[in-house]
This record gives sequence, structure tokens and C-alpha cells, in this order.
Amino acid sequence: MAAKKSTSKVYYYGTGRRKNAVAAVRLVPGSGKITINSKDIDEYFGLDTLKLLVRQPLAITETEDKFDVIVKAIGGGISGQAGAIRHGIARALVEADEDNYKSVLKASGFLTRDARMKERKKPGLKKARKASQFSKR
Repeated sequence: MAAKKSTSKVYYYGTGRRKNAVAAVRLVPGSGKITINSKDIDEYFGLDTLKLLVRQPLAITETEDKFDVIVKAIGGGISGQAGAIRHGIARALVEADEDNYKSVLKASGFLTRDARMKERKKPGLKKARKASQFSKR
């Protein structure tokens, strides 16, 4: 799939998902600025581990200073959103240059969607698996 051209500006798009979080990621040629929901990455994520997680696909493909990342993340918690953003960045990088990046990202496991979801509540139970204590009498 080729790059999208919007008013002569080239960008690459990828949708990332993890648990209940969804991230719409756009890569625009630039200096390496990461913006999530109109906030800088340092302002959005408090933990350094989450910032590192988001930057992993860019670091492994050595494109940290080649693209600006613009993200709209919804749903889930901050950890799920960080995983979804990482997945979206990896997919957008594959769209940007499939020949060079796909094998590296796939080997690192960044293109695999984390499908774990919250299990639904079952009838007769308090939660998905929690039941009231068993009593013989």
C-alpha cells in the first residue's frame, strides 16, 4: 500500500491494538517528535518504561529522527495504549518501507497483535470466574 498524500504531504498510517486500546498512528517525515492525543509523549506517559515501549519500533529500525509520530489513542489503560501505539508505529513503518523493516519488526514481535481481552461475566457468578464460597449446608 502506497503512502497517503494529503495536500502534498506524505504520511504513513497504521492502526495498533492491544486489549481494549486502539491507536491510530500517522508517521510524517520529520525530526522524531512523538505527539499522543495532542500532548507530547513526556506529558502523556509518566513512566519511562512506557515511553521506551513506544519508541522500540523506531529504535530497532533506526528511524527515530526520520519521522514525526502523531497518535490518536482511545480505550484501555495507559499500558494498553502504549502497546497499541507500538503496534501502530510498527505497522506504519512496514507501510513506509516493507522491504527493509518488515523482517526486523516481525522478528522482534512488534507486528503481532496482543489479543488478550477481559473475559465476560458469566451468569450465576459474581465476575467472570469468581463464585460465592461453596458450603455443604
